[in-house]
Amino acid sequence: MRIFFLFFFVFNLNAQQSYIDYLSPYHPTISNSGMVVSQSNLSSDIGIEILNKGGNAVDAAVAVGFSLAVTLPRAGNLGGGGFMLVYLKEKDEIFYIDYRSKSPLNASIDNIFNLNGKNISPTDFSDDMYDKTRYGYKAPAIPGTVAGLLEAHEKFGSLPLETVLAPAIRQANEGILVSYDLEKAIDDTHQLKKDPESLKIYFKDNTAIKENTIFKRPDLEKTFKLIASGGKDAFYKGDIAKAMVKAMSENNGLFSLEDFESYNAEISEPIVASYRGNLVFTAGPPSGGGITLLTALNILSFFDLKKFNSDSAITYHLISEALRRGHNNRSHFVGDPDYFDVPVNQLLSKERTIELAKTIDIKKATKSTVVKPLELIKESRDTTHYSIIDKMGNAVSNTYTLGYSFGSGVTIPGTGILMNNQMNNFAYRYGDKKERGRGASTGNRFEAGKSPMSTMAPTMIFNEEGELMLITGSPGGSLIPAAILRVITGVIDFDLDIGQATMLPRVHKDWPTTGILYERTLNSDVVRIINKRIGHKMTAEHTMGSTQSIHVIDQTNYGFADLRRPNASVSVQTN
Repeated sequence: MRIFFLFFFVFNLNAQQSYIDYLSPYHPTISNSGMVVSQSNLSSDIGIEILNKGGNAVDAAVAVGFSLAVTLPRAGNLGGGGFMLVYLKEKDEIFYIDYRSKSPLNASIDNIFNLNGKNISPTDFSDDMYDKTRYGYKAPAIPGTVAGLLEAHEKFGSLPLETVLAPAIRQANEGILVSYDLEKAIDDTHQLKKDPESLKIYFKDNTAIKENTIFKRPDLEKTFKLIASGGKDAFYKGDIAKAMVKAMSENNGLFSLEDFESYNAEISEPIVASYRGNLVFTAGPPSGGGITLLTALNILSFFDLKKFNSDSAITYHLISEALRRGHNNRSHFVGDPDYFDVPVNQLLSKERTIELAKTIDIKKATKSTVVKPLELIKESRDTTHYSIIDKMGNAVSNTYTLGYSFGSGVTIPGTGILMNNQMNNFAYRYGDKKERGRGASTGNRFEAGKSPMSTMAPTMIFNEEGELMLITGSPGGSLIPAAILRVITGVIDFDLDIGQATMLPRVHKDWPTTGILYERTLNSDVVRIINKRIGHKMTAEHTMGSTQSIHVIDQTNYGFADLRRPNASVSVQTN
């Protein structure tokens, strides 16, 4: 696929400049060489180590992905899944790798919820029943992370796998210094305390491992070594798969060897739309985050945000209303494309965008009679994202997750692999006429072998000349599109540098209520205007997402690690 084509419709490009503004407290890191931006400084450095050894952006991305399982265990993982964009500069091609977790092939409503053949109505699902999809051995879907990372390496990497994984192996062996953030995250995660293996790893005398102590992972080291020597088969057909299936069978889990042997990451084209003349590429279904993001950008294309300042009440109002309609598309029309026909072209078409834009009053919140409120599926915010570019101009945007913080809480004995809880992301109440929105989504109803819908949306943007200009993405569950959208509009509409754009206050508008969630850094006068004059009910939120971004201007890389979460870092190639 060539990136120079125009998809759907094109708008005029706003000429922009980006620079270090010494009046701003937020300064990007600048480099003409390779760059890694991740949620862990230790893992960013691992990526740079690979680049310095002659690896490309994909090699570095694989190394970072494995390293984060050590440094950021609440989200970095081998037992989860995600989405990746890969851009190859020389070939001028961009690829989308879907390695989302999948439901076990023998899973059913009956054996997930222990119904013993009892016919149960969707209206009868209780919170206690749903806990089986959140915690413990029924919660994990088949992990795709290893397949996705190794598929990227096989197709696009340049260094031997043993070389790529060597730094993560060393890191697991030598250990990391426990940060305050890691200690607190462990202590706050109740499901870890319920699993004997997780309790053994993350606690000492029933107390979370302490800040400033060395945290070694010999179990993960062993697993990394097996994968380094045996590749994908070591994880999906060898001793690791057998260990996961054994643990599941001993604890009423649902995994089988067939699940692992049949799992494959899928490479295809990303979805794309035009925004102010720039082409925005992101993850397609089963991600609904990409649909949400592109829908919002398409709608905003009909409004001249530049007429307003970046933090005006009208700007936040328009962003919120665009997001609301994007989440509407997601709720009604997105699911696993192998099981559900997702009408991507129609959802992102000019005709539909015009109709959606017409429903927005620039001065007033949309009435609930026009945009009906819908229920939410609870989504975790403890995903993680990283962005990488090498000195040749190749790039990776990768987002992956365990689901909740530390996933299901289950660690497979002897492997160090913490399992996801992505079975929680299906719409089990499909068919319940009282349930609306994603809770009853046709496309996201549970089926064996299916991937649940996600909001992860790794993103790359190319300018009018076809040059890569922005790599970004974020954790945050349903808040992901809001975080990414704010960065994009900050850079493109308001000519802000990537640091300033990243730290703009964020707002989120979904479909459960007519209100807006806003970060507490949003100016109180603006909050009052949006609430009183425009008519949105405003609810304060702590923070939204954690974008890790690289803005490319004239072949110079400007990197910025979001300050909303601790320990995020930009690392720069030195040779």
